[in-house]
Amino acid sequence: MRAPALYTAAGSLLLATLTAAPAGGAPAAPGAAELHGTAVAAARAGAVGVRFGTCPAVEDLPDGIQCGTVSVPLDYARPDGRQIKLTVSRVRATQKDPHNSKRRVPRQGALVFNPGGPGASGMYFPLVGALPAWKGLAAAYDLVGYAPRGVGRSAPLSCTDPKQYLKAPTQAPAHPSPSYKKERVAQAKAYARGCADRAGAALPYYTSLNNARDLDVLRAALGEQRLTFMGASYGTYFGALYAALFPSHVRRMVFDAAVNPAPEQVWYRNNLDQSAAFEERWTDFREWVARHDDVYGLGATAEDVLRSYDKAAAQLAAEPAGGKVGPGQLQGAFLSAGYYDDLWPHRAQALSAYLKGDPKPLIQQAGPHQEAAKEAENSNAVYTAVECNDAPWPTDWKVWDRDNTRLARVAPFETWDNVWMNLPCAYWPAARQEPLDVRTGPGELPATLILAAERDAAAPYEGALELHRRLSGSVLVTERDAGTHGIAGGPNPCVNGYLHAYLLDGRLPVRRAACAPHPEPEPKGGSRKAAGTPAR
Repeated sequence: MRAPALYTAAGSLLLATLTAAPAGGAPAAPGAAELHGTAVAAARAGAVGVRFGTCPAVEDLPDGIQCGTVSVPLDYARPDGRQIKLTVSRVRATQKDPHNSKRRVPRQGALVFNPGGPGASGMYFPLVGALPAWKGLAAAYDLVGYAPRGVGRSAPLSCTDPKQYLKAPTQAPAHPSPSYKKERVAQAKAYARGCADRAGAALPYYTSLNNARDLDVLRAALGEQRLTFMGASYGTYFGALYAALFPSHVRRMVFDAAVNPAPEQVWYRNNLDQSAAFEERWTDFREWVARHDDVYGLGATAEDVLRSYDKAAAQLAAEPAGGKVGPGQLQGAFLSAGYYDDLWPHRAQALSAYLKGDPKPLIQQAGPHQEAAKEAENSNAVYTAVECNDAPWPTDWKVWDRDNTRLARVAPFETWDNVWMNLPCAYWPAARQEPLDVRTGPGELPATLILAAERDAAAPYEGALELHRRLSGSVLVTERDAGTHGIAGGPNPCVNGYLHAYLLDGRLPVRRAACAPHPEPEPKGGSRKAAGTPAR
């Protein structure tokens, strides 16, 4: 089947005038058919709205959250063709001032959130309204989450048997052998074939551009003339696409942990940069553990902590913990610590306990959970389809091998794991798009807010700088010397002050602002303390 129309920088400049393509005849410019299809779908959704009601049990959401669906075209070039339904969740604005119970807060509409991925669901987002840092926003906005196309019950995508997806234990060599590489290449080819076999003709339509178009249909279905949106991680990328495609539909937008939108970065080079950044964050974690050697006993220097980690990996390779935690599961658990520093005490405690003879904490934290296999496989399938469809990838294994062998010499922690996750894109059976050159000129887009942690590994800081350069009038707020992936509504009151001022009052600094880092996590749960040695 024909792939979706390609977008170019020239195409984006035409969007201001192409509010709708003619009802008959060929499109006037590349992308005009999809633009017209989005307008048709948005008008249809605006007329129907979202019929919110009790959430299905399968969503596992508490009472008080409402659920509904929004229909969108599978292919925006054919808006009257096959439709798919996106699931949506909502909690109404409380309109109660959290600081003054007698004051009623004006409702400002819906705040739509996407947590990233690709492949993550935002259905749980309305729950954040109960957290102290979010109560002010929950007073003014309906909190709206949704599952993007392919995710959860939104036309779910699958590429392999979920029971096989979480197969464990696995290896994770930092410098894999030729035979291991050959095995993983074969697995990547099989996975790409599985995506094609299971998705069929729908496979090319899981893209970031379609995610942006879906967002405009959701805006209309919610009855919003202009969109207030917060995207985290990957959500910043298709949020940026939305800003470029539909600038006049934007009210306020927050880009939290911004992905580099430069076309040449999407997605192969972004993943190389991510692997390099994770090495620095891995060092941050090990230095923190070393500073608390009195608690964990894993070493007094970052190099000592690495030796402790490598010792555990070697032991797990010889004898997996609980029969299911091998080096691959260990690496996955500690990779997540590179995203969120609040995990640091838990991971350090588990490693410490394992090396002292107690594998239970490590099994609990790193072991695969089969009850989550279906959700995990679905998320990975969507991630793969969107990234593979979005942009050209090297199709010669020698290119991947050359680039990542070189990178692994200086950044061994995540490099090859990142390769294996993305390698199906080398053998992808669907046509690839050319990424949109995201740019807005002065006055084309309302002021937007970009939030970034300076040492974020999953979304390296250069991505925030690049997005800031490309979105005219944007403001960048940086959390200095910190690396948590996603900082909106987190533990830093300075960051939250800028967030609330923007979303509640439309106020922003002139161009840039900086916040001191939030405090490092406190050590706890170390095996020395458990053995009777006091922590200091």
